[in-house]
Amino acid sequence: MTDLPKPPVAATRPHSFTRHGTTVEDPWAWLKDPSYPEVKDKDVLAYLEAENAYFEAAIAPMKPLSGQLFKEMRGRIKEDESTVPQKDGDWLYWTDYETGGEYPRWWRKPVAGGDDQLILDEPSLAAGKEYFRLGALSVSPDGRFLAYAVDDNGSERFEVRVKDLETGEMLPDTIPGMLSEIVWTADSKGFLYGLANENWRTDNARWHKLGEPVEADIELYREADEGYRVAVGETQSRKWLLISTGDHVTSEVYLLPADNPAAPLVCVSPRKPGREYDVDEHDGTLFIHTNDIDPQFRLVTAPIDNPGEWSERIGPSKHFYMTGVTCFADFFIVEGRLDGLDQIELHRYDPATPPVRLEFPEASHVAGLGDNPEYAVDKLRLDYESMITPGTVYDYHVATGALETLKVQEIPSGYDASKYRTERLTVAARDGTEVPVSIVYPKDFPRDGSGKLYLYAYGAYGYAIPPGFSTSRMSFLDRGMAFAIAHIRGGDDLGQQWYKDGKLEKRANTFNDFVDVAKGLIDRGYTHKGGIAIAGRSAGGELMGAVVNSDPDLWGVVVADVPFVDVLNTMLDESLPLTPGEWPEWGNPVEDPEAFQLIRSYSPYDNVRPQAYPPMFISGGLNDPRVTYWEPAKWAAKLRATKTDDNLLVLKTNMGAGHGGKSGRWESLKEAADEMAFVLWQLGIRD
Repeated sequence: MTDLPKPPVAATRPHSFTRHGTTVEDPWAWLKDPSYPEVKDKDVLAYLEAENAYFEAAIAPMKPLSGQLFKEMRGRIKEDESTVPQKDGDWLYWTDYETGGEYPRWWRKPVAGGDDQLILDEPSLAAGKEYFRLGALSVSPDGRFLAYAVDDNGSERFEVRVKDLETGEMLPDTIPGMLSEIVWTADSKGFLYGLANENWRTDNARWHKLGEPVEADIELYREADEGYRVAVGETQSRKWLLISTGDHVTSEVYLLPADNPAAPLVCVSPRKPGREYDVDEHDGTLFIHTNDIDPQFRLVTAPIDNPGEWSERIGPSKHFYMTGVTCFADFFIVEGRLDGLDQIELHRYDPATPPVRLEFPEASHVAGLGDNPEYAVDKLRLDYESMITPGTVYDYHVATGALETLKVQEIPSGYDASKYRTERLTVAARDGTEVPVSIVYPKDFPRDGSGKLYLYAYGAYGYAIPPGFSTSRMSFLDRGMAFAIAHIRGGDDLGQQWYKDGKLEKRANTFNDFVDVAKGLIDRGYTHKGGIAIAGRSAGGELMGAVVNSDPDLWGVVVADVPFVDVLNTMLDESLPLTPGEWPEWGNPVEDPEAFQLIRSYSPYDNVRPQAYPPMFISGGLNDPRVTYWEPAKWAAKLRATKTDDNLLVLKTNMGAGHGGKSGRWESLKEAADEMAFVLWQLGIRD
C-alpha cells in the first residue's frame, strides 16, 4: 500500500491542566469543539474529513474483499425475515422485513381472526434519512393507541409520537428530547416517560395525558443526585407502575398504581449506597431481587403495604448468580447463570413445591425469557442459541415441561453445524484466577500454533458477553480462523463479584485477563504471537487501547469501535453527559487523588508511547453522546504522532450517526464488511 497518500496530521496546540499537584499536557485538546453537542469548528471538521478521506483511500484496495464479505453476510440473512407472532390481549403482534428492506414493519391482527394491520412502517419513517432508529414502542392497554419514539441523527434524544390505531391518524401529541421507556396508564389515556436534560441525563419521570399540551405534563419524580438516572417501567401484571432511580451500584424503586398515577409514590426501600434491587409483584406481595447481603443476589418478598419488611425466599448461592425474577400469575421465573452458563428456573408460589430447572440440548448456550407480555400464561416464550446453534425460539409448556420449537434462524445460503467445533475452556490469569473462554473454530482448525484467531471482549459495567451465534462470524471461520470470547473480569459472567474484581482499583485485572487469555491460547496451540486480531467496542475499546499499549507485539491487528480511550479527561469533565454517573465504575478523579493517578496510569490516550503498534482500525460517531467523537479522534492523532512503525492506522468517523454506527441492516452490514476486510487483509488473508 505504498501508493497511499500521507495520513492526516492533526496540529498540536499548547494545552495543559494541573490537578492534585500533577500537570497533564494535552496538545490535541482542541479537537473537542466547545460548542458540543453541535460540532461546527472548521478545523475540527476538516481534520475528521481528512481522516475519513484517508480511510477511504486505505480501504480502496480491500474493497473487492469487502464486497465479497458483504455478499456472504447478506446471503446468510433472510431478506423477508419475520418474528414469531405473540399474543398480547386481543391481538397477535409481530414484525417483518420486506425483501431488501433496511428496517422492519410492525404488524398485528385480532386473535379472534381478521386482517393483518400495519401499525408502524419503519421504512417510511426512515425514508430519505441518513440515520434512523426506533426507540421505545408501546401499545395502550385497550389496543387503540401506539406511542413510539424516533431518533434521526444518532444523538439519542428521541421524539415521542402517538398514533391512533383505529383511524390511522397521528395525534398532535409530540414530545421531543425523550430518553426512556414509554409506559401506559391502565386507562389508556396517558403514559409515563422521562426527558433528557441538557446534560443528556434522565433525571425525571413525567406523566403525559393524551390531548394535553406537553407543557402541562405532570412531573411525578425528580432526582437530585446528578449521578443517578431515572427509568420508568411496570410490573408483569401491569397493576403497578415503577419509577426507578440509581447509578451503577445503588438503586431505589417507587410504586404507583397503574389505575391512579396521581396517587402518592410508595418507596419500596430507601437507597443504601452499594445496594441494588429491582421489583416485581404478585397478588399483593413484592418480589425483590437484591444484592443486599451477597453479590450473587437473593430473592426476598414483602407485603405491598409494608414494602420495607423483607423476608428471604431464595438465599444467595455460591455457584448460581441470580440475574432476574419475573412474576406470572401462577408461577415466577428466576433467571441466572450457574458457573457462568445461563439457567432458567420455574418456581411455584407455594414454597413447598420444588423448582423446575429447564433443560437445554447443549452444555454451553445462551438462553433466556423472550417476549412474554402477558401475566396469565400456560407457556413461556424463550430464546436460545449457542456458538454453533442458530437463534431458536421456543414455547415452553409449563404443564408438561415440553419445549416446542417455533422457529430456527434461517440461513438462506446454507449452514452445516457439523463443520464447526466449539469449546468452553479456562485460562489462568497471572494472579491464578481461572478466566473462562468460549471458542468456535472450523473442525479442521490446526492446533499447532499456525492458526489465526479473532479475540473479542468487553469487560466493564457488569455486562457479560454471551457465547451466542453470529452469521457474520462465519466469514472468519470459513477462512480458517478461530473466534474466541474472553469472559474477563469487569463483566459479570461469573457473578457480580467477577464484575467488582475488574473495576475501580482492580481495573488492571480486566486488561491482564485479556492479555493472559491471549497468551494462554498461544500456549495451547490455537494461534501465535502476531496471529491474533482483537476487537472491542466502547468500554471494550478502552480495553483495546490498554492492551495495545502494554503488549503491542501480541496483536496482528486491532479494532477499536467508538472507544472510550480519553478516560482521564472524560472523568474530570462533570459537564459531559455520563461522567457523574460513571464515577462508581471508574472512580472520581475530580475529588480523589488516588483515583486520578490510577486512571492516569491506564487511560489509553494518556499512555500512548513511542513504540511499534500493530495495524489499527478506529471508529467514532460525530453525534455519539456516550463516547464523544473527540476521544477516538484525539487518540488517533496522538498515535500517528507517536508510534514508531509504518503499520496502517485508520480513523473512520460517522458524520451522521452516533454510538451504534450506521442504521439499517444493510448499511450497518457494509460497515461490518469494511471492518472485517481490514482485519483479514492485515492478517494476510486477501480473499
